[in-house]
Amino acid sequence: MGTADRRYSPGGTCRGGFTNPPLQAVPAVVGSRARRRCYLTDPPEHVTGEPPVLLACGMMQRPLDSQTLETGSMTEHFWLGMAVALAGGTLNGSFAVPMKYCRKWRWENIWLVFTFTSLLALPVLMAAGFVPHLREVYAAVSNRTLLLPLAFGFLWGIAQTTFGLGIQAVGMALAFAVVSGLACLSGSLVPLLVLSPDDLLRPRGVLLLISIPILLLGLALYGRAGRRREREQSAPAASGAAARSFVSGLAICIFTGVFGSNFNLGFAFSGNIPQKALAHGAGPLTATYAVWAVVLGAAFVPNLLYCLYLLVRNRTWPQFVAEGSARDALLSVAMGVLWLSGILVYGMGATLVGRYGTSVGYTLFVAASILSANLMGILTGEWRATSHATRKLLALGLAVILVSVVVLNLGGMF
Repeated sequence: MGTADRRYSPGGTCRGGFTNPPLQAVPAVVGSRARRRCYLTDPPEHVTGEPPVLLACGMMQRPLDSQTLETGSMTEHFWLGMAVALAGGTLNGSFAVPMKYCRKWRWENIWLVFTFTSLLALPVLMAAGFVPHLREVYAAVSNRTLLLPLAFGFLWGIAQTTFGLGIQAVGMALAFAVVSGLACLSGSLVPLLVLSPDDLLRPRGVLLLISIPILLLGLALYGRAGRRREREQSAPAASGAAARSFVSGLAICIFTGVFGSNFNLGFAFSGNIPQKALAHGAGPLTATYAVWAVVLGAAFVPNLLYCLYLLVRNRTWPQFVAEGSARDALLSVAMGVLWLSGILVYGMGATLVGRYGTSVGYTLFVAASILSANLMGILTGEWRATSHATRKLLALGLAVILVSVVVLNLGGMF
């Protein structure tokens, strides 16, 4: 970006042409959850014209002008990209489904294998396989450049741990809605306040501020629906304990959504790692895999530590070799593949969509994640034995959260 102004813009492009691509929910994603990141780095020397767009999921694209968008070819790519983004959101929102069918393993057994697959094994294999001379790439950057994504990745790993606890406490439907909504907001608001507070008074910032009360209203409605569900599904004698458990689970989800912006910051402050990967022979589509390995590898550490603590405290180590453990191991690995592939598929969709990949495409991705998580939650019985009024409240809260996500991401149009 050279001498260009490097201020952050939520839901769209950085001053100077770089787009702020998404996260997880993951969530985060946290799980997943996909959030926007602004790369504060200069474009490779061999790139001419308008700077490319680096997506954290490993894609690179050149922003498209309005003439290109008007061509028939680009129209076909746009709708194909939207379909791919929809598929990515569906995969991301469904990653926790295999967890419901694990019969022998406890939470700590499942989560350890899931995070090992999605945060360590697959990202490291991808970086080693697609980024030539990976060790030399890391050696070519300063210690500070590596330290920042490592630190933010570790902090996001804490949020990833609590996301798993939130799913266990309140169910995947409610956890995804709360975490995804807050992650979208915090993933845009935190970098904006840190890097470019003046943009709060510009259209992007105004839309972000408008989305806050809408999101809070949706969360309040969704939380009320969850409280009613706990009372209706619990025996009268256990209703008080169920309510306390729900409040604790909801608090965990709120913490996860807010703290999850560290994932965004890990990519925002990844320095010149992608450019060094390009210089060492990585392709434009895979250069950011070097950043994935750093951020996600650091995120695995708190997940590992907490799972080890539970394995010792609950004495659940033997479950790894118990009869029937192979089935649960495969389901846990499937969770990791679904989570990571959802984000990677979205990256391909955003590239095909073009200029609006990280605004319109990202809105569709997050909406698909929330809707698919809720659909899977309903199909797997999370809202069984609830009243019609409770389900109407659920639908209303879900609709309001989706509206807040759309309003927030309209900032990418400016």
